[in-house]
Amino acid sequence: MHGKKDGTGRFTWADGSTYQGAFQDNNIQGFGTYNWADGRKFEGDWINNKMEGKGVFRWPDGRRYEGEYVDDKKEGHGTFFWPDGRKYEGGWKNGKQHGQGKYTSANGKEKEGEWSDGKRVAWHQRTADQQ
Repeated sequence: MHGKKDGTGRFTWADGSTYQGAFQDNNIQGFGTYNWADGRKFEGDWINNKMEGKGVFRWPDGRRYEGEYVDDKKEGHGTFFWPDGRKYEGGWKNGKQHGQGKYTSANGKEKEGEWSDGKRVAWHQRTADQQ
């Protein structure tokens, strides 16, 4: 298409970052894997060069997010894993924990709570029949 990226392929930027996957009309569009030069990696859905839909984002230090994205940000439902075994599973909005979620500590203890704009605002009490 006259020098435009279209279809499936691989592109490498000057800094060493790469993308392997679908292109449409010169944009990253569809499913693909983007590897940043600093070791970050996203494998999932793209629309107009932005993470959009479901995917997995990995950091070089072992952190990982599996879930939904809107406009390049975590949004909807997803799970964030820390290398020490901690985990947050629940709602996300504008890239931050938001709404109902479940936090699991490094020793496996689970707590349910409420988050707003990335901050926990309340833990929910469990009744005896929930334990």
